[in-house]
Amino acid sequence: MPTPLSLTIVPGINDSTAKHWQSRWQATQTDAVRIRPASWDDPDLQDWVGAVDAAVTTPDTIIVAHSLGCLAAAAWLAQNPGRVRGALLVAPPDRFGPRFPPAAPTFQTAEPEALGTPALVVASADDPFCALGTARTLAAVWGAGFVEVGSLGHINIASKLGDWPAGRALLDEFAESLAGMVR
Repeated sequence: MPTPLSLTIVPGINDSTAKHWQSRWQATQTDAVRIRPASWDDPDLQDWVGAVDAAVTTPDTIIVAHSLGCLAAAAWLAQNPGRVRGALLVAPPDRFGPRFPPAAPTFQTAEPEALGTPALVVASADDPFCALGTARTLAAVWGAGFVEVGSLGHINIASKLGDWPAGRALLDEFAESLAGMVR
């Protein structure tokens, strides 16, 4: 079921394949837009921030970011407070964690700061790319709400979530709360 707001999909490194929950959600939302950076495999933070900027075409948008995409979305949001209704930031990575992708060094420069837009960070208790405490700290610095969804790994294809109905319910509830907000 589509949300009452548009979606801007911001995948992580290497994009999200058709089996990823992000792609499945995009397929159910006719007005969803996916960012188009110059490279999914050799990501550059400024390029990805520019891709988010190009993809956001209406203020009635929720950014739905995963993994490395959370850092790009957060950097864009900090530069554009209030330009979208909100952001769902799923499984943000630890910029200095041992599993941070070596192909993405520019993302390590993305200092977390207040987003100026309602946001919700969704984290897994056993994410190999970010300890739960680090995700909780990111949410606090970003000024975002925080939801821990149990042990779902990196909340990706390896997590075998399919359409991830529980995540979609979080998105829909978040979207409904934002749709009712006066701008």
